[in-house]
Amino acid sequence: PTALIQIYELMQERDWRPAFVIGVPVGFVNVEAAKELIMETDVPYIINRGRKGGSNVAAAICNALLYELRKEQENVTPGD
Repeated sequence: PTALIQIYELMQERDWRPAFVIGVPVGFVNVEAAKELIMETDVPYIINRGRKGGSNVAAAICNALLYELRKEQENVTPGD
């Protein structure tokens, strides 16, 4: 949750925007509030609601995105 809050603060304090946020921390303190902050921004995100999540969930999301990107690249013909 601390990282999500820090990302939000950086976006508020500076003219900086990440291209994409995967925010699925687990915990009890500030977890839901931190996720809500990111959902209020205009940055694309994947965030689960509630207190559950964790690094294993983040890794699964990253792997799924990479597999989908690979599929898209394989379907593009040269010259497109």
